[in-house]
Amino acid sequence: MKISIIIPTYNSKKLDRLLDSLQEQLPKRNLEIIIVDDCSTDRTYEKLMEIQKLDKRLIVLRNEKNSKRR
Repeated sequence: MKISIIIPTYNSKKLDRLLDSLQEQLPKRNLEIIIVDDCSTDRTYEKLMEIQKLDKRLIVLRNEKNSKRR
Protein backbone atom coordinates (compact mmCIF):
# COMPACT_ATOMS: atom_id res chain seq x y z
CA MET A 1 0.00 0.00 0.00
CA LYS A 2 1.31 3.42 -0.95
CA ILE A 3 0.63 6.54 1.08
CA SER A 4 0.14 9.71 -0.97
CA ILE A 5 0.15 13.10 0.68
CA ILE A 6 -0.86 16.17 -1.31
CA ILE A 7 0.32 19.54 -0.06
CA PRO A 8 -0.73 22.80 -1.71
CA THR A 9 1.76 25.60 -1.16
CA TYR A 10 2.35 29.28 -1.81
CA ASN A 11 5.42 31.11 -0.50
CA SER A 12 6.09 28.47 2.14
CA LYS A 13 9.33 29.33 3.87
CA LYS A 14 9.15 26.51 6.40
CA LEU A 15 8.19 23.76 4.00
CA ASP A 16 11.45 21.89 4.55
CA ARG A 17 10.55 21.32 8.21
CA LEU A 18 7.23 19.80 7.19
CA LEU A 19 8.89 17.54 4.65
CA ASP A 20 11.52 16.40 7.13
CA SER A 21 8.84 15.52 9.62
CA LEU A 22 6.79 13.55 7.08
CA GLN A 23 9.82 11.67 5.82
CA GLU A 24 10.80 10.67 9.35
CA GLN A 25 7.33 9.54 10.40
CA LEU A 26 6.24 7.53 7.38
CA PRO A 27 7.74 4.43 5.78
CA LYS A 28 10.23 5.38 3.10
CA ARG A 29 9.27 2.96 0.37
CA ASN A 30 5.52 3.45 0.72
CA LEU A 31 5.41 7.22 0.64
CA GLU A 32 4.91 9.78 -2.07
CA ILE A 33 4.56 13.46 -1.34
CA ILE A 34 2.92 15.56 -4.02
CA ILE A 35 3.42 19.29 -3.63
CA VAL A 36 1.50 21.73 -5.79
CA ASP A 37 3.10 25.15 -5.89
CA ASP A 38 0.63 27.92 -6.71
CA CYS A 39 3.15 30.19 -8.46
CA SER A 40 5.07 31.24 -5.38
CA THR A 41 6.86 34.54 -5.69
CA ASP A 42 9.70 33.60 -3.35
CA ARG A 43 12.16 30.69 -3.75
CA THR A 44 9.69 28.00 -2.70
CA TYR A 45 9.62 26.27 -6.08
CA GLU A 46 13.40 26.30 -6.45
CA LYS A 47 13.81 24.86 -2.94
CA LEU A 48 11.35 22.10 -3.77
CA MET A 49 13.24 21.19 -6.92
CA GLU A 50 16.46 20.93 -4.91
CA ILE A 51 14.79 18.66 -2.37
CA GLN A 52 13.28 16.56 -5.15
CA LYS A 53 16.76 15.84 -6.53
CA LEU A 54 17.65 14.28 -3.18
CA ASP A 55 14.40 12.39 -2.62
CA LYS A 56 12.57 10.88 -5.58
CA ARG A 57 9.45 10.29 -3.49
CA LEU A 58 8.74 13.99 -3.78
CA ILE A 59 6.66 15.03 -6.77
CA VAL A 60 6.61 18.76 -7.46
CA LEU A 61 3.91 20.31 -9.61
CA ARG A 62 3.49 23.99 -10.39
CA ASN A 63 0.38 25.80 -11.53
CA GLU A 64 0.80 27.87 -14.68
CA LYS A 65 -1.21 30.67 -13.10
CA ASN A 66 -1.89 31.55 -9.50
CA SER A 67 -5.35 30.25 -8.62
CA LYS A 68 -6.30 33.54 -6.91
CA ARG A 69 -5.35 35.78 -9.81
CA ARG A 70 -8.04 36.39 -12.37
